[in-house]
Amino acid sequence: MGKAAAFTSLNTMKDASQSENGRALALMIGAVGVVYGDIGTSPLYALREALRPAAQDGLAPGEVIGVVSLLVWALILVVTAKYVLFLLRADNRGEGGVLALYALVQSANRRGGLAMFLLAIAGAALFFGDAIITPAISVLSAVEGLKLVTPVFEPYVLPIATTILVALFLIQSRGTGLLARWFGPITAIWFAAMGALGLVQVIETPGILAAFNPAFAVGFLLEHGLVALFVLGAVFLAVTGAEALYADLGHFGRRPIQYAWFVLVFPGLALNYLGQGALVLSDPASLDNPFFLLAPDWALLPLVILATLATIIASQAVITGAFSMTRQAAQLGLLPRFAIRHTSDRESGQIYLPAINMVLVVGVLALVLTFQTSSSMAAAYGIAVSGTMLVTTGLAALMLRNVRQWSWVAVALVIAPIAVIECAFFSANLLKVPQGGYVPLLLGACIGIAMWTWSRGTLQLFQKSRAQAIPLDRFILQIDGGSALQAPGTAVYLTSDPAATPPALLHNLKHNHVLHDQIIVLTVETGEEPRVPASERARIEPIDDRFTRVSVRFGFMEPPNVNRALGELRKERLDFEGRKLSFFLGRRKLVASPTVGMPVWQDRLYILMSRLAADPSDYYHLPRDRVVEMGSQVAV
Repeated sequence: MGKAAAFTSLNTMKDASQSENGRALALMIGAVGVVYGDIGTSPLYALREALRPAAQDGLAPGEVIGVVSLLVWALILVVTAKYVLFLLRADNRGEGGVLALYALVQSANRRGGLAMFLLAIAGAALFFGDAIITPAISVLSAVEGLKLVTPVFEPYVLPIATTILVALFLIQSRGTGLLARWFGPITAIWFAAMGALGLVQVIETPGILAAFNPAFAVGFLLEHGLVALFVLGAVFLAVTGAEALYADLGHFGRRPIQYAWFVLVFPGLALNYLGQGALVLSDPASLDNPFFLLAPDWALLPLVILATLATIIASQAVITGAFSMTRQAAQLGLLPRFAIRHTSDRESGQIYLPAINMVLVVGVLALVLTFQTSSSMAAAYGIAVSGTMLVTTGLAALMLRNVRQWSWVAVALVIAPIAVIECAFFSANLLKVPQGGYVPLLLGACIGIAMWTWSRGTLQLFQKSRAQAIPLDRFILQIDGGSALQAPGTAVYLTSDPAATPPALLHNLKHNHVLHDQIIVLTVETGEEPRVPASERARIEPIDDRFTRVSVRFGFMEPPNVNRALGELRKERLDFEGRKLSFFLGRRKLVASPTVGMPVWQDRLYILMSRLAADPSDYYHLPRDRVVEMGSQVAV
């Protein structure tokens, strides 16, 4: 029996190990599709654009090797060193991204909040700018490969790219769960194909392997002066999408993302860049489109189709990231509470925001129709990403100092080399402002102003309401023994200030002369952690036999489902009948005033943004047939 039991135990352990390995492999393949989709499409245009500034007077072999060396070492220093090895360890309870890092630093340092706040706004705004540019340049660059299949396709490149993009945004409302399961395998095939195409060319021209020597990269920068800066701006295209490594940390975990990079993604990218460089060395005329010219004639059309699928997947990942970033920004008070639709019953991260989807599709189509080619659009690409990277580096420095308690010397030793490299990239990208680089800067500025206005206006409204509010404790004393009628059931009054009497309660008493048997004054808070454990969800404070003060906390990555949270509390600590529960909300009509609060133009912008906000009943998941709204007019 002992041997049998031992044998059974070994089999159980073996099955568990196989199951765990299978799950790790599935997460790694999933990470390839979602996390690396954006950076995986960079070979379509990065080397071509990087070589063009240096090719004005012809290309020497040393120049080709130098540019390829810059590309390879950009992947090593920026992506591998900063993101894969360093930032993936700087998580906020398992979540990553610029806003998650901001929330982590903010929770540890209450002073100096303005600088961190402005950094968070800049990072989030530039991310949204990147979310508009990435689908446009990726899909357009892939479809342009049709011109190499046959020149007949040339007049149709723009219509085909536009049709694909419109279709991509139209399917967002239906959810991408069924398609998402194919993202990882298709993108894995894409990286394998890129690596194989590059390897064949490297074998034919092995001299390109000298690009692994950083001396060629440094020598190119020192010898080419201003041209080197233009080249550096284009080289940065190879690392766009690196922010997705950090932003999607919570979806896959650190290990699968790291394994995917070292096992498949980095080898595929490096081999492809080396292969393109080798092709240009042997045939300088291939500079027009070295990526697609790597393929033999029979493989060209399949490669164009695979590239188009890869760019659609990359675009989908960026769109999903924009939806997720918007939800985080709304939870942190940087944007209005936009309407959110959950497109999956099983995955909370699969969400659809109609307003953001409309903004993205209009922005993407405007870029495609304005620039019309991926080469002209390349000038607009890079500034947004390099700016976001600098913001992330700055927040990472504050995190090491304030959260990890490192000395400033240790922080400087780690952060300074990264910051120097990224400042060089950002400076190089600034040279592209006249050629289209102003686009992401304008987008980022507009979004940043909107975030600042919303945050500032919301704070001022809260302060104004608090100054005019009646303390809840005083209100309770005043109504004792009053003539108000008593209604059966429980009333829940949502308020942002738990110490003040909710305006909806005052209006209900003033106009209806009625109070319920039980009254819950409910405050919804957003924590600075991604998710709040169920045991820490609520704080209950009984005031007297009628009034109870309840505070419900959600993480900035969680949907604030108030109805479900109260249902859980009813089972455990609150005694009320769900069928008799009524929710009372205050609805304010905002009016711009030149003598109150912000300048009039900001007042009007704030009022416009407030009209785009989701209905509170939908945002807080309240049962609409049990919601009562009480209106008031407020000057801002």
